[in-house]
Amino acid sequence: MREDDARAAAADFERALGAKDFTGACARLAPQTREEVEDSEGKGCADAVPGLSLPVVGGPVRVTVYGRQAQVAGPGDTLFLSLFDHGWKVVAAGCEPRPGQPYQCTVKGG
Repeated sequence: MREDDARAAAADFERALGAKDFTGACARLAPQTREEVEDSEGKGCADAVPGLSLPVVGGPVRVTVYGRQAQVAGPGDTLFLSLFDHGWKVVAAGCEPRPGQPYQCTVKGG
């Protein structure tokens, strides 16, 4: 089921962050998101991610899938994912809702 796969991908990303496996966390980012992190921080993704202070989604989470896009929301954070040929990848993290406006995300693709 796509919801389960998106939930698992988000959990893998969060586990990598929690374990300070920043190379692993970067591997779970969508290519354009990883590139944006590197460009905006002026260093490699694995070196840039620790300074971003990304929150943890926490549980329980709500997963909503729209075609090839998914939102994984929990009490601490909201992640947005896209389905690629090799599975779900995080396209935005550290996202906070803003009434009447799009989410404000710490990490997002260009």
